[in-house]
Amino acid sequence: MDGTTNILELKGIGEKTAAAFGKMGIRDVDSLITMYPKYYLTYEDPMDLCELEVGQRASILVKICSEVHIQYIRRLKVVSCLAKDGTGTIRLTWFNMPYLKKQLHRGEDYIFVGTPVFKNGAIVMEHPEIFQLDDYQKQQKTLQPVYPLTSGLTNKIISKAIHQTKEYIMAISEYLPYETLKRYHLMDYSQAIWDIHFPKSKEQLVEAKKRLIFDEFFIFISAMHMISKEEAVEESSYKIEAGPEVEKLLKSLPYQLTGAQMRTFKEMQRDLASGKVMNRLVQGDVGSGKTILAVLLLLMCAKSGYQGVLMAPTEVLAKQHYETFCELLRPFEVRIALLTGSTKAKEKREIYKKIKEHQIDIVLGTHALIQDKVEYDDLALVITDEQHRFGVRQRQKLSLKGNSPHVLVMSATPIPRTLAIILYGDLDVSLVDEVPKSRLPIKNCVVNTSYRPNAYRFMERQVREGRQVYVICPMVEESETMEGENVIQYAQMLRGSLSPSIRIEYLHGKMKSLEKQKIMDEFSEGKIDVLVSTTVVEVGVNVPNATVMMVENAERFGLAQLHQLRGRVGRGVHQSYCIFMTASKKKETMQRLEVLNRSNDGFYIANEDLKLRGPGDFFGVRQSGMMDFVLADIYTNADIMKQASDAVHALEEKGFDFSDLKNSRLEKQIQLAHNL
Repeated sequence: MDGTTNILELKGIGEKTAAAFGKMGIRDVDSLITMYPKYYLTYEDPMDLCELEVGQRASILVKICSEVHIQYIRRLKVVSCLAKDGTGTIRLTWFNMPYLKKQLHRGEDYIFVGTPVFKNGAIVMEHPEIFQLDDYQKQQKTLQPVYPLTSGLTNKIISKAIHQTKEYIMAISEYLPYETLKRYHLMDYSQAIWDIHFPKSKEQLVEAKKRLIFDEFFIFISAMHMISKEEAVEESSYKIEAGPEVEKLLKSLPYQLTGAQMRTFKEMQRDLASGKVMNRLVQGDVGSGKTILAVLLLLMCAKSGYQGVLMAPTEVLAKQHYETFCELLRPFEVRIALLTGSTKAKEKREIYKKIKEHQIDIVLGTHALIQDKVEYDDLALVITDEQHRFGVRQRQKLSLKGNSPHVLVMSATPIPRTLAIILYGDLDVSLVDEVPKSRLPIKNCVVNTSYRPNAYRFMERQVREGRQVYVICPMVEESETMEGENVIQYAQMLRGSLSPSIRIEYLHGKMKSLEKQKIMDEFSEGKIDVLVSTTVVEVGVNVPNATVMMVENAERFGLAQLHQLRGRVGRGVHQSYCIFMTASKKKETMQRLEVLNRSNDGFYIANEDLKLRGPGDFFGVRQSGMMDFVLADIYTNADIMKQASDAVHALEEKGFDFSDLKNSRLEKQIQLAHNL
């Protein structure tokens, strides 16, 4: 067995199961062993019934105090009973498990583990696990991995498959020097891979995660350094000057650029006219006006006789950019095209031909811009929007379409400066740290679920005034495939709660691109009043008429992500509002969310988030995945990122050959984890 061995060769995996694995991109041993658990089930000490929180998994030690009943509802056999401790009573229910009537006895103590829900005015625990006291104590010593699943896969199937690869895993050779492992107290790579799947203790799991997180940062920073060296050719073939069109465009805008926008624009103008290749990052908070800067630069590029491209992370955002560019540049006779994955084949062929023959000056699109079929005539400027959504090699691949073109990356993700220096060490950094004066500050409130009826009445009032509303639902932790079901059910519930005249639709990541685009277009055109969505609306979508953002279960999101979501409102002339709804009563949760209440400054929020979450707390924390890492998180694991950065610099000084990493057994893992 080696990393390329097809998973069909593992015992218990037939064509059907292999197809299910294939849906998740897992076809060989390497991709199997690097599909890490999402989280781990642990068994904590039981809590009193009075301490239970709805939606929070818990263990309870209770005595059954009623008969065990079986009720037949449609095709379901519902088993239920009441149980109590010294602080309260709870109803327990199970579905299609009639044998429990004989197993559970009135007057006896059991430990039940499950997630309480609120039903018919009372707290209920549905389908909890059942333990005798002795068995539960043994269970408390274990950690059960929970993997991302799809139809046809279970945790048991995945664990059994990975267990068969032990010999291969333990034979994987270490690529880091012994001194590096010793200095940063790192576990051997092969042991870390095994322990991430089969940890014997929390301590062992933390050490395994630390090693693999270090790896992700080390490989990412190494790749940044390699690209930085490859791009060290300073001379540029493209001198781009600002012609009269720039002044004309600026005068035609219904607003004046802020001081920060003008400062950044002048920095980029100097870069483009210097005769050196521009490599610049523009960081600006949501709503700070980065898009107009891209418009100005691409206009300069086109009027200098060259081609320019802007790559966006989603089709929705690419189309939005296309509409903005067409509207602003109509008076300047600039030829603009949109190229995305859903562009029809015939239209694509025509666009490819026009790009090659320089009949198009500016191309806007998604990953479709870097396909092999796309040949540019004279590509002088490459802009990537929301840089953290693209892997390093994707950015490089786009740059290689031209002869050392100028490179600009734009990000609205508020990264603390210390982390930005590590992540973007190869780029000059500009900061757009002002929001246009015409924009009213968003009014925020953090509330518990009892406020929901008031929130709905407020939303109705806003809709009656002609405004629009976003409602954000978190993805369901237990099964990402339930993402769509979650927003659909919420939208149905909302239709029953709000006035029948209010037009409500939903949007989620599992929908097809054209369907998503249709919903976003209708929302932008005002044909939808309330849009229930997952975080698919997080990046760049611009609907100035939307004035309310309500986020359900706000405690499940990182502050930086909540701030990104909040940036979808407050983009027009009307006062906007953000309602953060939380079911949690924990002091720490309220303290964290209050940061959003106090400030609309993304960089302040990012730094506060880092302080509150604390580096190194990676057991049981849901990762934000900001840089598309699998395990690593630039906030939570900031200390490990710093160690990885220090290690890269130290090895560089000793002449370590980073190019060896390209041919190592990590290559496949790098591609999967980072899309590099």
